[in-house]
Amino acid sequence: MAETTTIQKIYDELKGLKKDVTFIKKHMFDPDTIMTTEESKRFEESMKEFKEGKTTPLSELKKELGL
Repeated sequence: MAETTTIQKIYDELKGLKKDVTFIKKHMFDPDTIMTTEESKRFEESMKEFKEGKTTPLSELKKELGL
């Protein structure tokens, strides 16, 4: 009987851990997806330049570089 109780306790503990891991995976974030203030500022500047047509298309850059 003691062995059954121990196995049940282990099973319950593993089940709880599985729930915890599932929760963590659902709520975990990728730190690479968060921009710093400086990165955000540079991104906004880049988007402004893009909208104003001040950027070079990748295809033209490749031609200039001989790629």
